[in-house]
Amino acid sequence: MTDIHPVKRALISVSDKTGVEALARRLAACGVELVSTGGTAKALRDGGLDVLDVSEITAFPEMMDGRIKTLHPRVHGGLLAVRSDAAHRQAMEAHDIPEIDLLVVNLYPFEETVARGAGYEDCVENIDIGGPAMIRAAAKNHAFVGVVTDPADYDAVAEAIDAAGGLDVALKKRFASKAFAMTAAYDSAIAEWFRERTGEGFPRHFSAAGRLVSELRYGENPHQKAAFYKTGDRRPGAISARQVQGKALSYNNLNDTDAAYELISEFDPETPAVAIIKHANPCGVATADDLLTAYENAHRCDPVSAFGGIVALNSKLTEPVARKIVEIFTEVVIAPEADEAAIEVFSRKKNLRLLIAGATPGADAGGLVMKPLAGGFLVQSRDSHRLTRDMLKVVTKRTPSEQELDDMMFAFRVAKHVKSNAIVYAKDGATVGVGAGQMSRLDSSRIAARKAIDAAEACGAPATLTKDSVVASDAFFPFADGLLAAAEAGAKAVIQPGGSLRDDEVIAAADEAGLAMVFTGVRHFRH
Repeated sequence: MTDIHPVKRALISVSDKTGVEALARRLAACGVELVSTGGTAKALRDGGLDVLDVSEITAFPEMMDGRIKTLHPRVHGGLLAVRSDAAHRQAMEAHDIPEIDLLVVNLYPFEETVARGAGYEDCVENIDIGGPAMIRAAAKNHAFVGVVTDPADYDAVAEAIDAAGGLDVALKKRFASKAFAMTAAYDSAIAEWFRERTGEGFPRHFSAAGRLVSELRYGENPHQKAAFYKTGDRRPGAISARQVQGKALSYNNLNDTDAAYELISEFDPETPAVAIIKHANPCGVATADDLLTAYENAHRCDPVSAFGGIVALNSKLTEPVARKIVEIFTEVVIAPEADEAAIEVFSRKKNLRLLIAGATPGADAGGLVMKPLAGGFLVQSRDSHRLTRDMLKVVTKRTPSEQELDDMMFAFRVAKHVKSNAIVYAKDGATVGVGAGQMSRLDSSRIAARKAIDAAEACGAPATLTKDSVVASDAFFPFADGLLAAAEAGAKAVIQPGGSLRDDEVIAAADEAGLAMVFTGVRHFRH
């Protein structure tokens, strides 16, 4: 007894024809009859192979612009029949249904069609029907039928058939698993495309799908396994970027790089901006008239934490900036583009990873984000709120100056990307202290001020980096103590959402301390 079912007939119908002629040639050399459809049949015949049209099996022509080709009992009966079941074999004989032992199919390029900006009707026409139906049929009947949906598996299939005349059950199970995962991902992409166009909020059934890019050495820690998947989302970032050089990206590299690039997307490309990230939190962010100054100001905020960090830039990386970056150990640099001189500088640091993303992501773009929970997951819309000056409400006796307003806007945008509770001190378009992830907003205020003192000492500056700064809080101050800690650190203006039951108390404390304070009406928790 053997678990290998002989492969005598293969149905091949592919949109992506990569490697299919070579596979078909190897199958034919093993005595396998080739059955095919439309463009695939033509391509195989052009390669000198004998091919039976599927219409010769179904006794029906392809019709309705190719919508009807394989949706027929003689095809699906050949895929679904349990060969060891006498009643199934009797039905095959009664209705002249030939066995199909191997199915080689990949699907219409729906996601690629959407990605190139095709119109609605064109996208609909690229929703494959016959392909998924055949794949699911063959995968269900994997005990007798092999289903191959990935060109990367063609060699394994040909070698197995050449060696044993068929595929063993273990291999067919693996292929069936890949097939069901592929059709699930395909349907998920279509469902999401329709959801976006119908304006449906949260559907009754939600699925997300990704294509494996690579397995990673490990996850957050060496004992955890991890992999890197790409979805149909065309948002520029670590996943879509071209890696110019450096070691393979780790799980933590990817996570931190994504956080860094999302942060710099808050600033218009016309305003050079740099963010330095460590453990998904910014340790320095700055804007300036030129990228080099922005990098230097960002680095000054927390030079200790910047060591081994991730650097994100919102405009072209140039040689002077590259030379400055390589003065300290940096894990990853990501930018929309880089000139050849900058690339040459980095080439001398073989382990430094340089990513070219092509563009910056739109901070105000929509989309959904997910967070796993035990037994499920949370889904929410991306935090795409963009603060503008006309949204600010001055609530203190003192009105902030123009410079303070600019720094407030800057600091609040940074606070949006700091783990809650978030406190950000800023001055002249640069962070001078960042307090992140504390359970108490008061502690975040104190930590940010303390780090500003440490940074001043590290760069030999007077320990007054927070003097005359502004401070941003991602959520309201529930008590006046956090605000007063900021005032003690030298802050002169405060930006916060407002909305506390004790707003009046906090405003009174700000007035007494001579602070200017504005409310945004918007909270930016980040957990």
